[in-house]
Amino acid sequence: MELFEDMFVGYIMVNINPNKRSKIDLGDDNNNDILRMIYEKSGPALFNDDLDENFNDEQQFSEPINDEYNKDSKEARIFDNLMRDAEQALYPGCEKFSKLSFILKLFQIKCMDGMTNKAFTSMLKMYKDVLPEGAHVPLNYYEARKMITDLGFDYEKIEACENDCMLFWKDDASLENCRICDTKRNRASPKILRYFPLKPRLQKLFMSSKTANDMRWHFEIRVEEDGVLKHPADGKCWKQFDENHRSFSADCRNVRLGLASDGFNPFGGLRSDYSIWPVVVVVYNLPPRMCMKQPYTILSLLIPGKSGPGNNLDVYLQPLIKELKDLWDYGERTYDASKNEYFQMHTALLWTINDFPAYANLSGWSTKGYKACPCCLSETSSMRLPNNKKCCYMDYRRFLPTDHKWRDSKSFNGKVERRGPPRQLSGDEILVEVSGLDGMKFGKSVTLPKRNDNWKKKSIFFELPYWSTLLLRHNLDVMHIEKNVCDNILCTLLDIEGMSKDTLKARHDLKCVNVMKHLAPKLVNDKWHIPPAPYTLSKTQKQKLCKFLEDIKVPDGYSSNISKCINLEKRKISGLKSHDCHVLMEQLLPLAIRGVSSAKVYGVIVN
Repeated sequence: MELFEDMFVGYIMVNINPNKRSKIDLGDDNNNDILRMIYEKSGPALFNDDLDENFNDEQQFSEPINDEYNKDSKEARIFDNLMRDAEQALYPGCEKFSKLSFILKLFQIKCMDGMTNKAFTSMLKMYKDVLPEGAHVPLNYYEARKMITDLGFDYEKIEACENDCMLFWKDDASLENCRICDTKRNRASPKILRYFPLKPRLQKLFMSSKTANDMRWHFEIRVEEDGVLKHPADGKCWKQFDENHRSFSADCRNVRLGLASDGFNPFGGLRSDYSIWPVVVVVYNLPPRMCMKQPYTILSLLIPGKSGPGNNLDVYLQPLIKELKDLWDYGERTYDASKNEYFQMHTALLWTINDFPAYANLSGWSTKGYKACPCCLSETSSMRLPNNKKCCYMDYRRFLPTDHKWRDSKSFNGKVERRGPPRQLSGDEILVEVSGLDGMKFGKSVTLPKRNDNWKKKSIFFELPYWSTLLLRHNLDVMHIEKNVCDNILCTLLDIEGMSKDTLKARHDLKCVNVMKHLAPKLVNDKWHIPPAPYTLSKTQKQKLCKFLEDIKVPDGYSSNISKCINLEKRKISGLKSHDCHVLMEQLLPLAIRGVSSAKVYGVIVN
């Protein structure tokens, strides 16, 4: 709930006018912004342009009033109530705050400072006593929530089975027991999926003339350079999609989306056994400076814990997929403020973005075991290391250029690599492979069918009519990969106990796979001795590496204070964030190891 409110306030503070307001600037002169939100909620039938610049009657009512906004409709009553709250002074004689702007300001403080609902209610009661008689202050948190819900920032609560089998939704909304596991609904403490409808949030992007212009940036303003990828529109996936679906690409205002999802612990260090899964949608029509910023990142689903949904994620994606299908097939009548006209807005989901474990949940291909590679699929080459008890994938040189020098080296797996990369399956070929999984049931009590491949389900994304035609359906988040690689390199160079990859078991496995025999451990006086490797650093060299990273000065905002992650006495590095690892890999690490590692090791790491 707190996460939703944070998103709600973020939209209010930034989306009103991203070019003029920061998210902590809902201050004294906010009446125009409040009115602007109300008119955007009610739609262009009542308001047609940017209120903060050209606030006059002619522009407000330049579009005819829609039938849905007649004086007796629900929308008209909501509009009247909001206007009354926005124009009503907080107390007699108050000129600084209206009733509505005061509540919005309090909600901003609540979310920015992490105030609980109980504390919020206590604060309202205190204001009721402090302010002059006749002050229009809600009695508690729930009354205040009802006021701002009418602004259109609401969500749908959908009850789910405790075992992730199904949603009590649509035709199943009245059921008392789960259709799959027969578990009785927990009315006292149900598992609730929070769904934030996509259509009204996409429509709001076109209600501001500034943002509506930016929604056509990818077609009208973007300049393409050969060999340079500045925006997804420069890539092959976008261009192939345009060729395959010309009716969609004919109107550049049609919205292209990306979907990202991952689990996190909302309680921080207070509780370690709980995770929640937000599903976020990104709008790619916008220029790069905008499309990944908070105001244009749309929270679509909030999947409840306490554990992750795993392979049952498709159960919770049903409402979003249904809405995406409707937006593709039928579209939504939307007002474009920049052109002063209505158009039928269609939407397409181009791909997902996730880390490697979430890749399995979204794609249906398990990223564990002997065939874990989602690119090689059934052609994955792997072996199990007898000492580390892990699967190892040694044939990655297949993806190198045919003339690369590493293809001729036997140092990797004792073989010369001449094969090319595995053939990538098309969407239709994947549908044939997963055809036996149609109608599969979900839930913690359901046993997955045994197969000769790693397909665990037919992904719900294949219900989208265009999904099988996409060139690239799932993307790995580079920041996760970069952090893992950076941590492994640093921990191995510094030989940090418990985190280094150069262990006694690893050296025994080198001997088992007949690679780097000179690095194999030797038994001396009943104790295993590990010979030094080319990347092994002395204590003095480790000290120099840590000292360099501790003393380095970078501009404000470039990265976090890396010196706080350095333990010079123990020659350890810990607590690096993803962005810190990105900065180290791209800029600082080559400088840090230049004077302490051999030329061969330096060349491999830098390249």
